[in-house]
Amino acid sequence: MSMLSGKAGHDLFVYGSLQDPQVVYVLLNRVPDHVSAVLSAFQRFRIKGRVYPTILPDGSGEVTGKVLKGITDAELKILDDFEDVEYDRKAVEVMLTDTSEKLQVETYAWKNKDDPDLYREWDFEEWKRHDKEDFITATKKFLEERKLPEAKTRIDTFKTFFKHDFENGKPMDS
Repeated sequence: MSMLSGKAGHDLFVYGSLQDPQVVYVLLNRVPDHVSAVLSAFQRFRIKGRVYPTILPDGSGEVTGKVLKGITDAELKILDDFEDVEYDRKAVEVMLTDTSEKLQVETYAWKNKDDPDLYREWDFEEWKRHDKEDFITATKKFLEERKLPEAKTRIDTFKTFFKHDFENGKPMDS
């Protein structure tokens, strides 16, 4: 729990698509206060066939991202559902970029540390240019389907959505 935002809530380090205010707004219907941060001893990866990244501890790397402050329990549930079964939410320590203050937060890390589909660094600017628009559309679809009695998981929603794009000539991990 954090008091940085002026109210109790969770602080969450994000390093992929959740750095984008539009994606966060689609999911939470608001953009929480946020600040730039660095997570040490982790590495960010692309995932074959996916348009979003993951991180794993590596002992020496560094991942830049943002800390979303004051996330409510209900919002955390939405984000947990969005991250689905591929990720574990875990406690980590980050350093805030502007003040060098260390902060205890949570983040989502890849469950399968030996996943052969992980490769090279994921690039946020490249994602914004090539995948952001489709990602936002798929995220809206995930939220719509989440309301159904037999809701699809985010994984299934995105696989269906991005498979369609792939069949139309746009690679899924561009």
